[in-house]
Amino acid sequence: MGSAEWILILGLTFAGIAVYLFLNAVLASNADSEQLSWANSSQPKKSQSGIINLSRPLVHQFTLQHALRVKSKDYRKKVAYRIKTGGLSRELNVDEFIGLQILWAVFFPAFCGIMNFALEMGFSNLIFIVLAPFGFFMPIFHANAMKKRRELSVRADMPFYIDLLALSVEANLDFFQAIQKIVDKAEGTESVLAEELGVVLKDIQIGSSKDQALKEFAERLDMSEITSFVAVLIDAGRSGAPIGQVLKDQSNQMRMERFTRAEKLGARASQAMLIPMMLFIVPAVFIMVLGPMILSFYYGKK
Repeated sequence: MGSAEWILILGLTFAGIAVYLFLNAVLASNADSEQLSWANSSQPKKSQSGIINLSRPLVHQFTLQHALRVKSKDYRKKVAYRIKTGGLSRELNVDEFIGLQILWAVFFPAFCGIMNFALEMGFSNLIFIVLAPFGFFMPIFHANAMKKRRELSVRADMPFYIDLLALSVEANLDFFQAIQKIVDKAEGTESVLAEELGVVLKDIQIGSSKDQALKEFAERLDMSEITSFVAVLIDAGRSGAPIGQVLKDQSNQMRMERFTRAEKLGARASQAMLIPMMLFIVPAVFIMVLGPMILSFYYGKK
């Protein structure tokens, strides 16, 4: 790409920025204050995704009002579920999430179309048709990726945390006092499990029942291990069973499940290695072994 193309790209970029600033100034005075309110009626937590941080002002200026017109309760419920399980509740609300989908579904094809026209790249129209649904589903991909990352963190920490809870309960601490101790000790470690346990304590402080706070905890993480753990805790609390022994049993069970999961992943890895071996290693071995024999036979025959 020559200097002329780079100058054209820079010119288009600055033109786009100028258009955005102009529209921002024009629309800001006419914007509905309720539509432009941030998530949770306050400044949201900075997202781990730089694209979301850059897109948020555009969403509030251009697409949030359209997101508010999406009235499907089922779809909004699905979006709320993705936000909750992805740990994005302090970064986005439902309207902002839908606004991101609309923005990216329009922006990606439009940007590529402008670049295709200006630089005469000759892209097929099929690319722009594909980019629209890709942009629409990008927030969903991000939420799913965050959910998987949270699950890995929780599975790694949970047996150790449950052991600490069991030791604290055996030391005559109440179960939720034990949680408070662990949350205090884990401050600054960026542990997902410790953060969610801290939310459980906050829910109880603002008036939720203990059972309801634990159920919300299970819903936010949406993991079979957490769901069964919470169910056992609630049953133990209602039946009067010793919490310390219940926690020890749960810790041993989760360690066994993690060991079984590691064995399955190891078996899958060994099977996956067969493909590169058959494609690359085995042919190389045959060449090294049979190559000299073929060459000697060929030249010896001459």
